[in-house]
Amino acid sequence: MHLDPHAIWALSLTVVALILFTRDRIPLETSSLAVIVLLAVSFQLYPYQTSTGQILSPVTFFAGFAHEALIAVCGLMVAGYGIVRTGALDPVGRGLAKLWGVSPTLSVLITLIVSALLSAVVNNTPIVVLLLPIMLNVAIRTKSNPSGILMPMGLATLLGGMTTTIGTSTNLLVVSVASDMGLQTIGMFDFFIPAAIAGSIGIVYLWLIAPRILPNRTPNLEDSGPRIFTAHLHVGDDSWAADKTLTEIIEKTEGAIQVSGIRRTENTFTVPLPDAKIRAGDRLLVRDTPGALKEFERTLGATLYSKGHEVSDDNPLSDDQQHLAELVIDRGSPMIHRTLNEAHFSDVYQLVTLAIHRKGKVLENMPQGIARTPLRLGDVLLVQGSSENIDEVKRRGHFLVLDATTELPSTKYAPRAIIIMAMTILAAGLGIVPISISAVAGALAMVLTNCLKWQDIQRALSAQVILIVVASLALGTALTQTGATLYVAHEFVEVTKGMPDRVVFSLLMLLMAILTNIVSNNAAAVIGTPIAISIATQLGLPPEAFVLAVLFGANMSYATPMAYQTNLLVMNAGGYTFMDFVKAGVPLTIIIWLSFSFIVPIMYGF
Repeated sequence: MHLDPHAIWALSLTVVALILFTRDRIPLETSSLAVIVLLAVSFQLYPYQTSTGQILSPVTFFAGFAHEALIAVCGLMVAGYGIVRTGALDPVGRGLAKLWGVSPTLSVLITLIVSALLSAVVNNTPIVVLLLPIMLNVAIRTKSNPSGILMPMGLATLLGGMTTTIGTSTNLLVVSVASDMGLQTIGMFDFFIPAAIAGSIGIVYLWLIAPRILPNRTPNLEDSGPRIFTAHLHVGDDSWAADKTLTEIIEKTEGAIQVSGIRRTENTFTVPLPDAKIRAGDRLLVRDTPGALKEFERTLGATLYSKGHEVSDDNPLSDDQQHLAELVIDRGSPMIHRTLNEAHFSDVYQLVTLAIHRKGKVLENMPQGIARTPLRLGDVLLVQGSSENIDEVKRRGHFLVLDATTELPSTKYAPRAIIIMAMTILAAGLGIVPISISAVAGALAMVLTNCLKWQDIQRALSAQVILIVVASLALGTALTQTGATLYVAHEFVEVTKGMPDRVVFSLLMLLMAILTNIVSNNAAAVIGTPIAISIATQLGLPPEAFVLAVLFGANMSYATPMAYQTNLLVMNAGGYTFMDFVKAGVPLTIIIWLSFSFIVPIMYGF
């Protein structure tokens, strides 16, 4: 089969692009945009005439920015961020943490199943971000090594993501490209059953075998985990903790809270014995992460205390539109050796200080409270306030504002967010509207119901995802229009000539699985879909089955940490090495590959 210069160029650029996508030194956004520009410029300078006699317009390569799949991906990213922003997933995390006190073995299985189920309808990145600190804290509390659960949990979300068309952006791309090429549109749950069967087998492996394969690793708690802050929890008259014993308070927080001291008055302290009764007005000295401190505040109905600046009508710190930020006392700060009171910190910056972290030292007590504790170089203040006031601190340059700045969940909007996400999924799943329409409608509903603000949209959308999707679609267009996909398909058929149809199907899926662990899974999916359809056409087999071979293969991002962004998150948090992913991921890849190699051909009768 003959290849013309444009087809050779398209294939060559595809290879170069796949290499660029694996280079950590070059941002993926830069590589993607470079590919789009190279395609447009080259086809403008050297026009290509298609088989129908028309000139392929270079503007075609920008069409990905308006592609239905990308619109759906962006809509789902925004709607999914609404779920995260409102804290709708937090009860799930607390429920899983509670289960660990009952049966650790059963809890692992339930954690894997819940992770997979959530990932079928919500992007798995926020799910992993939610569960990582919970699993780490559980491991610390139970004195067990977290390496046996963190990676299985992360891989379980990948298994769940391949069960529906909205599970990952890869799925949406494959389905959309196949539809563009004339295939009947694949419904949201059309491949749920085979994916659920294979995924269930994978879950069993992750539950019973993977933890035994993985070596014990020391988590990078100091480098990647949240800082531990020392704070005072003020027990008010209407607090749940008032008139409760310390034991009851510990039970209320599922054993998570550790009270180092009880301050009764300015000069009176009570030893934190288990039967010590907490009174209204007491301040509990506690140490934990920012998220845990805010959870204690919510659970106990207490207030993180900074003398003279508790929550009030004049100084409101409601969850809505509030942020937590970490401010470092660096060498240029005017706060060194001064107290917050002396610097009139709250009046100057309009922020409330909730806690202090002192590197390399545990603050045993704060006898005068946070506001009267002399600050040292390197101290980190946990503060809460509006985004405008935190931005003002950045502009003044008196503190180093860490990237750990986070918004507090608007928990009162969580039910709305859940209802909107459910309606978005149902509308598409029942075929009422395409997923692109329901996703954008869901994103708008999140804004109209105050689950999200417009400034949240830019945080929800990922430039990296958008550009890699557009670049992949542009490459797919170039390969298809120039006949390069037909050539690759023809060569694949020649190499596999004489092999059973099931083997050909299985080898294509294996090729996609290998490719997705080296380069972007979106690129592998978009480039592989037209090739798969061409192979099926030449063999006279159902093209839908070969499209699924690409979809499932491109989702097998298990064997390397760079295969998917959540793998990198898990690697960093759990202290894993590259070979740890190979040890646990390769067997999982083989299990899922063989499962689909058996299930899908039976479904399509070949």
